[in-house]
Amino acid sequence: MPGIRILLVDDHPLFREGVRSTLAREAGRYVVAGEAGTAREALALADELTPDVVLLDIALPDAGGIEVLGRLRELPAPPKVLVVSMHARIDVVAESFRAGALGYVVKDSAAGSLLAALAAVSRGERYLDGAIAPQLLERLDAYAARRAKPADPAYETLTRREQQVLRLLAEGRDVTEIAVKLYISRKTVENHRSNVLGKLGLRNLAELVRYAARMGLVDLDGPEGEGG
Repeated sequence: MPGIRILLVDDHPLFREGVRSTLAREAGRYVVAGEAGTAREALALADELTPDVVLLDIALPDAGGIEVLGRLRELPAPPKVLVVSMHARIDVVAESFRAGALGYVVKDSAAGSLLAALAAVSRGERYLDGAIAPQLLERLDAYAARRAKPADPAYETLTRREQQVLRLLAEGRDVTEIAVKLYISRKTVENHRSNVLGKLGLRNLAELVRYAARMGLVDLDGPEGEGG
């Protein structure tokens, strides 16, 4: 069975040599089909050699790796891409996945992580380096904290019922829907709406929706009607 053909893309020859040595220990499972030190070389070789997987550094001297990712996807036979980078920033990781990468490994990780990532990406599965997990969890914790306890003191002045009305209005419910849902009259809903706008210093419904999104009370990208 032929090995999985790899294109190594990194502007540091010593790093490529280290990866080559690691892959050579896998008893023919992987074959290095080519190497490139620039984005231009990488795109030309990817088109010519049609590798199964490209190991891509996103800090290349002549172009950004994110741009290279996009252009690799436009090839007639687009390869799977595993990003191998010195960057562990969540925004860089997220941008890489959005651009089409299947996996992301930081260079400081052990060879075992690289091989695990390569095996997963070769199968068409997504892979995220465990070294990035603590930062990702911190982001999730911060997001959960914002959702659980809004930071605006003005929000705390709202009664529980006013907070409910605020969320429902921000979700796009009209006064009649809210009245039915909360088993209260339309007039009561209108009074709550007026109180919410006044306490929060908002002028209209559009400002209320933006406030709720900023506070993490609603997700404007979520499914319509969610939370009802």
